[in-house]
Amino acid sequence: MSKKILINGKEHEFEENLTLIQALELTDIEVPRFCYHDKLSIAGNCRMCLVEVKGAPKPVASCHFSLSDLRPGPNGELPEVLTNTDQVHNARKGAMEFLLVNHPLDCPICDQGGECDLQDQALHYGINKSRYKENKRAVDNKNIGPLVKTTMTRCIHCTRCVRFTSEVAGTEELGAIHRGENMEITTYLEKGMSSELQGNIIDLCPVGALTSKPYEYHARPWELRKTESIDVMDGIGSNIRIDSKGSEVMRIMPRYNEEINEEWISDKTRFVWDGLKTQRIDTPYIRENGKLIPVSWDIALTLLTKLIKKTDPDRIGAIAGDMVSAEEMFLMKKLMEKIGSNKYDCRQDGSILGNQYGRSSYIFNPTIAGIENADAIVIIGSNPRMESPVLNARIRKRWLTGNLSLYVIGQEHDLTYDYTFIGDSPKSIDLKNIPLSDFKNIIWLLGDDVFLRDDGTIILSQVIDCAEKAGSIREDWNGVAVLHKYASRVAGLDLDFLPQDEKYCAKKMASSSEIELLFLLDADEVDAKNKHTVYIGSHGDRGATNADIVLPGACYTEKNGLYMNTEGRLQETNRAVFPPGDARDNWKIIVEISKRVKKSLNYTNFEDVRAGLRKEYPIFSNINHIESDTFHDLDQLSNRKQKLNGNAFSNTITDYYLTNSIARSSKVMGECSMQKNSIEIKNG
Repeated sequence: MSKKILINGKEHEFEENLTLIQALELTDIEVPRFCYHDKLSIAGNCRMCLVEVKGAPKPVASCHFSLSDLRPGPNGELPEVLTNTDQVHNARKGAMEFLLVNHPLDCPICDQGGECDLQDQALHYGINKSRYKENKRAVDNKNIGPLVKTTMTRCIHCTRCVRFTSEVAGTEELGAIHRGENMEITTYLEKGMSSELQGNIIDLCPVGALTSKPYEYHARPWELRKTESIDVMDGIGSNIRIDSKGSEVMRIMPRYNEEINEEWISDKTRFVWDGLKTQRIDTPYIRENGKLIPVSWDIALTLLTKLIKKTDPDRIGAIAGDMVSAEEMFLMKKLMEKIGSNKYDCRQDGSILGNQYGRSSYIFNPTIAGIENADAIVIIGSNPRMESPVLNARIRKRWLTGNLSLYVIGQEHDLTYDYTFIGDSPKSIDLKNIPLSDFKNIIWLLGDDVFLRDDGTIILSQVIDCAEKAGSIREDWNGVAVLHKYASRVAGLDLDFLPQDEKYCAKKMASSSEIELLFLLDADEVDAKNKHTVYIGSHGDRGATNADIVLPGACYTEKNGLYMNTEGRLQETNRAVFPPGDARDNWKIIVEISKRVKKSLNYTNFEDVRAGLRKEYPIFSNINHIESDTFHDLDQLSNRKQKLNGNAFSNTITDYYLTNSIARSSKVMGECSMQKNSIEIKNG
């Protein structure tokens, strides 16, 4: 239902369920605020958003005042709201004066300086001297872990951090103790925070009370160059902003995208940046007498050329890692085919999920934003809190609105929302066990660990059977949702970067004596034995340690590249800094190898590579687009009468903070891992 009101003398019409501050924002009127945030519940603590309502005895808090509460004048006049009167200005100045009573003059040494809401608002509503002559209140700082630095004397008690942890993160680790002047924000029992999303309270804090501990005193915001990109730490492709200074990444911030990550990012996404600088491979290496020694590019490529030429093409293989771009896989596939080999795989974890049943069988069909339209979610063989904390927060958001039923088949975990446990094995996937008859939009969420099992395809078939019988596969809704943990997986499946024979899948190629030369394209989870291995990548991790030839490449902050997220949405990374030392872009390395072995790929620049990719695979043409798929592909899987092995589901993520080479190189992620493990030991 709509309502007409006057704002500063002009007539406007809005939906009646809006608050005043929301209505004012729609008219491009900027209202100061500290406690209000449109993704959090309303607190009404700071009183900075005061406006004048005709007929009200005093200014009202626009964040808390609903349009439905506005009443017409005595003669039927439209309700009127004023935002620029002397009364409003004086009220806001009074609120600001109270907020500054105990706030220290820390601006020159505060990391929030230059992007501080309190600084900005004090410029408009502050006064040039304080009337307060008493002693300022001081508050002890809290040690809440290795990520968030606290300077609690600066806190203005807006409670954004408290509301975020309880509402979005679902951990309820922060709260307020005492009353009045003695009020403090603290953790319960003075322990560290354990949420995988805790870094977001840094962005939410309107003052310098909560700042980034790893970023402390690194740079000022006006010194930083800002690059819009995406994250590759998990499969959803959170939108991020990379802030760099010179040749170094200084910090990673969230970038707003309502359809993917809203305005949140995980702690691994935010704080992994120190791992971009450590254990970097900045020059080529070759193995001599069991040791890796640094050499020039020419020596390394000459040795590699000899290896390729003396090896039977049928005994050469390639494995792509979890953070590789579509362009890099495209080039590696073309190189392998020119050499004469069809043995390549993008599934270094040993997954059996292929692309033979169409795109609908391996993407998150209902989309991430579509979670908010779900009536029921069945989680099968997945721990979304560890596999994708931001997506898990979206599920929690939907759960908080009510009328959502959640069921889990697999291991029981603390997912930050209530659910009904059905069973721990695939045999529980049956509509007789799951009461879904009253629901329309059902999501069947499969973790990609399901496909590490021999019966993974049979489980997918069984899920599709149940989904069809429950009516959750329709023209307007496809509820089959595969949650991928890895940024490169969907693009690899789209590119058909898969072996023609499953006996040459990644795991088997690594151990097979039939493969004599194996390319590892940023693949660090492969234990290759009894063969020559060539590692092309950025970090001195497992892949490089065991390789015979190491060629230094670029990581995701140092290159342009296309990625498909778990829902099949095309996104791209953009270069923020250049690779260190003699490291090169991975695409340049692959093209140079092709020239050395006289199988030239004929690409001279990155634009040519991307154009070639899009010509052969048009699905990579439209950024931020999800390519739709037909439903008959799924029909090929349904009604299979094969036997399940009956073993319980398991989850392969044993340590959320150390899942890839960049994270394992990060000191901050190591500290988070130690803290998490110590908490689990104490609780265990």
